[in-house]
Amino acid sequence: MTENHAQRDGDRPIQTETDRDRRRQFVFVFVIPSNNMYVELALAVVLGTVAVLMLLKTRQKSLETQDGWWGVGTPLESPEDDSIRPFQVETTQEEIEDLYHRIDQTRPVPSLEDSQFHYGFNSSYLQKVVSYWRNDFDWRRQVDKLNQYPHYKTKIEGIDVHYIHVKPKNLPEGACSVPLMMVHGWPGSFYEFYGILPLLTEPGNPEDIAFEVICPSIPGYGFSEAPHKKGFNSVCAARVFHKLMKRLGFSQFYVQGGDWGWIITTNMAQLEPKIVKGLHVNFAPLVKPSLTIILSMLLGHYFPRLFGFTQDDIKKIFPIKQKLVVSAVKETGYMHIQATKPDTAGRGLNDSPVGLMAYILEKFSTWTDEEFTSLEDGGLQMKFSLDDLLTNVMIYWTTSSIIPSMRFYKENIGKGLTQPHSKIPVLVPTGLAIFPNELVHTPELWARQKYQNLVSYTLMPRGGHFAAMEEPELMAQDIQKFVKIVEKIK
Repeated sequence: MTENHAQRDGDRPIQTETDRDRRRQFVFVFVIPSNNMYVELALAVVLGTVAVLMLLKTRQKSLETQDGWWGVGTPLESPEDDSIRPFQVETTQEEIEDLYHRIDQTRPVPSLEDSQFHYGFNSSYLQKVVSYWRNDFDWRRQVDKLNQYPHYKTKIEGIDVHYIHVKPKNLPEGACSVPLMMVHGWPGSFYEFYGILPLLTEPGNPEDIAFEVICPSIPGYGFSEAPHKKGFNSVCAARVFHKLMKRLGFSQFYVQGGDWGWIITTNMAQLEPKIVKGLHVNFAPLVKPSLTIILSMLLGHYFPRLFGFTQDDIKKIFPIKQKLVVSAVKETGYMHIQATKPDTAGRGLNDSPVGLMAYILEKFSTWTDEEFTSLEDGGLQMKFSLDDLLTNVMIYWTTSSIIPSMRFYKENIGKGLTQPHSKIPVLVPTGLAIFPNELVHTPELWARQKYQNLVSYTLMPRGGHFAAMEEPELMAQDIQKFVKIVEKIK
């Protein structure tokens, strides 16, 4: 694991995390070759002036929202019940037999020769996974595994919200746990966090923090009820999750997220900055690039020190056309479908377990490591077990949640990327874990444009998009490091 950014750059002094640190994003490193000195000095003055003006313009803004109602009808027709109800995952023989019948009716299609995963999920390998699912996968045993942690449901804004709530079992006398909400994304689920939960709630190191972890299902995903009305976006999910934490009695807490969990937890920090003690994310793509970021894209390859770019940054973002444009086209086809006509494609996936499985698991291949596209099996079992992957698929299948999960893209992207929250900075203490095989790379300068109190920026040694599931130990270590910084624990 790499050290904190201030310790990593030998030409930059170590500074304490004070309010002045929020402005470090506007200080550029002046270790400059003499032949470029005057050009870089002039650019630094221009960039610094622009950045300060942007800070003054946005500094005091906060995200605002209004209560919603996502249930059937109106609140008068079905008043809200704020009770918290225990819940268990269940299955039936009828459910299993229906799954087997549909799997048996699938029509195999041969793969192209030497196609690996370049055309999507390789059909030859797909048949092997289908065979395992039909003949060896034990859904009943996986249901028992899902139920090893306490599940609950409670109605918020007209819909049932599902979550697991895991408390430390062996806290020393007088010790307190730290509340942490972890939010998943698509095509994941709360199950992504099963590997990291014991590391956070029962840490082996006595100097580590014991967390009390709450993992909700985003409404429309898994066992959370789907919204019945249009418009449920990330800000609505953030508001609902704040209400959940208040209902559980937490006055302050930490949040963590990747994928959609990144923007939901970011919105939570924007909505209630005095309640969210700290925000930890492992995904922070550009949503609304500032002028400083645009200039860094244009000039960063020629003047890397001016923008604080490391060699790793340069390798991952240049050339821009290849790294950002071409890769975006290759890996965002699903996003265009889900942001425009989710119900059409979703209906087919909702009827076919094999189609659903291929659609979901292809992402667990490519998003874990793009090099896996050159493998016949997509490298799926290099990082995950088939049981864990199929359990995640079964959560979508048994709850018929693929369509509402896809609709979340339309609600967030269908109206464009310049939503109010995209223009508002995050001022709560933030930690960012950068995994090397993530879909997009976010240099520190880019992150600081949004997260202006970035206290921890870690370049992780390995891992991809599904970091909590793929590298739970690394993720747990970085969460520990970040929270200790905020809590001022040495």
